[in-house]
Amino acid sequence: MHPQRQHLHNELHARPSLYFDEPAHVFHLAFLGGDPQCNALLQRCCPEPFDPQAAQGITRLDGHPLKWERHAEFLTLTLVVAAPDGEPSWTSLPAVLAEKIEPHRAQLINSVQIVVRGEAGLDLAGYGFKDPCGSSVGGGDAAVWSDFRLAEDGSNRLLFINRRLNAYRQGRMIRRLLEIETYRMMASLSLTTAKTLSAQLDAFDRTLVSLSERNAEANSGEARALLAAISSLSAQVVSSTAKTRHRFSAIQAYAQLVFERLGELRESHLGDCQRLGVFIERRFKPTVRYCAATEQRLEHLAKSVANLGDLLQARVQVEMEEQNSEILKSLNARADTQIKIQRAVEGLSIIAISYYLLSLLKLVYSGVHLLGVDIEPRQALLGMAPLAVAILALILVRIRKAKAH
Repeated sequence: MHPQRQHLHNELHARPSLYFDEPAHVFHLAFLGGDPQCNALLQRCCPEPFDPQAAQGITRLDGHPLKWERHAEFLTLTLVVAAPDGEPSWTSLPAVLAEKIEPHRAQLINSVQIVVRGEAGLDLAGYGFKDPCGSSVGGGDAAVWSDFRLAEDGSNRLLFINRRLNAYRQGRMIRRLLEIETYRMMASLSLTTAKTLSAQLDAFDRTLVSLSERNAEANSGEARALLAAISSLSAQVVSSTAKTRHRFSAIQAYAQLVFERLGELRESHLGDCQRLGVFIERRFKPTVRYCAATEQRLEHLAKSVANLGDLLQARVQVEMEEQNSEILKSLNARADTQIKIQRAVEGLSIIAISYYLLSLLKLVYSGVHLLGVDIEPRQALLGMAPLAVAILALILVRIRKAKAH
């Protein structure tokens, strides 16, 4: 059996829901942080030892079921407190849990309180909602109300009315509602990043326009300075991309989970109120789209800067090729001039050699004449002419061979 067979198969049973009956209060808290922060919080909240490598666990805190889940960048705590008999109303976070999370309140990103009760004797006005949204969920087996306004303690309050759900279906439905709020808040973390980046992109765009104009008007002498400016802008864009890539990828993942969980609620209208899913989508989708647009804007800017650098390099290369062409033309002209001079020198050399050769033959004729050999000048000339021609021909052949080599 593969060593990971059991672990991978048990992923099907990971992160179970808490199952309970109404009436009850459900408190859900989400804390940002990595493994060290999560382990420190769990050590304070869990009365029993826990597995630091586990993704989730269920324990009891002051007699109430407490479930914790470890995610990639946050940790959630869900505490279910049974409500006393009668109509449950809003209450504060149990003191035992509030005391344990106090050192970690700075990392608290989401806090949700859900009152779970039956439909009998419902007085919606008594829960203090202002312009509430409501939906029938689970095919009409339950109803959910909320105005999505934060209470004084910073929690978002939801009223869950159970009509025909058993403890298992109710636990899963409550889990979907809690995940919608948690993932929505985690996705919204990217909004601050997008707004900060948008201001930087405005400055980058102005710089890019300025560099484009300089590239269109600059001469070859400014190419080095312009290339350095484009490289600096490209480095800043790449740095911004690296810093925000994780956050923008996270919002896409979290947003997809939010929309999937909204679809799993199987909402229908409840009276004349706006449905919860419609309320969330209309106000949450602009955040997702703004972040996606900012990410696309950053990608387009990176491509534009790269294209501008390529254009500058292409122009510099063309100018270098033109300069090389001019240099080659100059070298060809010099070579032609040198060939002409060489030919003139060769001609002069032949004349000088001929002169010296004739002078040498004349000396030979004079020496022979002094020795008493009677040779007429005409005969001497006819006899020496072939020799002179042969010597000159030999010299020309040697010169041509040297030039060919």
